[in-house]
Amino acid sequence: MLDKLGSITAKHEELSRIVADPEIIADRVAWQQHMKKHAELTEIVTVYQKYKQVVNELDDTKQMLKETLDPEMREMVEEELAELKTTKEQLEQALKLLLLPKDPNDAKNVIVEIRAGTGGDEAALFAADLFRMYTRFAEVRGWKTDIMNTNYTGMDGIKEVVFMIEGAWAYSVLKFESGVHRVQRVPATESSGRVHTSAATVAVMPEAEEVEIEISANDLRVDLFCSTGPGGQSVNTTQSAVRITHLPTGIVVSCQDEKSQHKNKDKAMKVLRARMFEVAQQEQQQKIASTRKSMVGSGDRSERIRTYNFPQNRVTDHRIGLTIHRLSEVLQGHLQELIDALVVAEQSEQLKGD
Repeated sequence: MLDKLGSITAKHEELSRIVADPEIIADRVAWQQHMKKHAELTEIVTVYQKYKQVVNELDDTKQMLKETLDPEMREMVEEELAELKTTKEQLEQALKLLLLPKDPNDAKNVIVEIRAGTGGDEAALFAADLFRMYTRFAEVRGWKTDIMNTNYTGMDGIKEVVFMIEGAWAYSVLKFESGVHRVQRVPATESSGRVHTSAATVAVMPEAEEVEIEISANDLRVDLFCSTGPGGQSVNTTQSAVRITHLPTGIVVSCQDEKSQHKNKDKAMKVLRARMFEVAQQEQQQKIASTRKSMVGSGDRSERIRTYNFPQNRVTDHRIGLTIHRLSEVLQGHLQELIDALVVAEQSEQLKGD
């Protein structure tokens, strides 16, 4: 680890010289690329410098302990030595985490798809609950939410909703939300008071840039139609809604939430690129036989990841065995405790594999 940290420090010093070079500064694109790499290494180098300082202080304190005969002074030196050892261990752990492989998509915006699963109208109502949960979470973090497409049911439920969340490191925060979310509660339409189990699927995909996913216009079929709203009534009589079919893969994307056909097409293309990017990533991961499946899941849409139990006011994440008895708060967008636990579990698993 120390050899790797030495190499990173040398690279950081080299980048510091490069970003100060007038010729590089004149080339804005090149300068921004170097600055991004420099910023990525700065945190590691800063912690490593603190670590080296603590190691030096630790050596000096050990030497002082050998030379000190006064009992009171020895006690003070021993206390300082214990504190330095604890700090050293904490910095070592921090460095190990900083050196873990980074997901190249972590800094990206995300496109989220929520679909009602088994459970009929109750599943659609639960899908609407999840949609509100994520949009409120985004609001708390100061992120922007942009709806791409919605398909409502007649009871304020949602059959399907696709939306983008734009914000710093959105994918790193939300990537573990993909999978099957299950709800256990008494439906409003249930007269006997029996608890029903319904489900909805969530897919969180990193936004893909045009340079990452090239799509030929010849591979697309674009259909135009009139948009609809809750209950299926006509929202407008112009053909502003867009449905795009990617012929080679059969992926179909619809967007109708904007009044402008052009805006709907732009949004639909963003969703299409994200879906194709997701497929490409999954294929790449499957080809790498040595890739260990993450403790917190592979992001498979068919994997049951969480249960929201209303009678017991609890939320349970099955991947890490965490249960929180604050269901109403979670549905109001207070997801951070769950997300933090998932990140820690993932990091712990990565450290075990190293």
